[in-house]
Amino acid sequence: MAGTFTKGVYEIVEKIPHGSVASYGQIAMMLGKPRGAREVGWAMRNCPEGLPWWRVVMADGSVTGGAYSEMRKTLLDEENVPLLPDGRVDMKACQWIGDAP
Repeated sequence: MAGTFTKGVYEIVEKIPHGSVASYGQIAMMLGKPRGAREVGWAMRNCPEGLPWWRVVMADGSVTGGAYSEMRKTLLDEENVPLLPDGRVDMKACQWIGDAP
């Protein structure tokens, strides 16, 4: 059963619109835990089906996910999320600024 923080992570991820991204640290800040980016990452490892998990990236736009990083880039590309020449997401162009749940 997911804790309060984890549920908050999922509520925020559910709100990230098509063509936008949020960083792990940004989500942690929105939940009042500014040093909780790693905890957001752990929550995302067990993300329920149907949430746009590919829209959560590193603060510098790096696309993580090990074996899933290429799949994540493909899904972002399908949403027209701009990537920089080095493969990172262009955070200036598409970072979502949303509200905490």
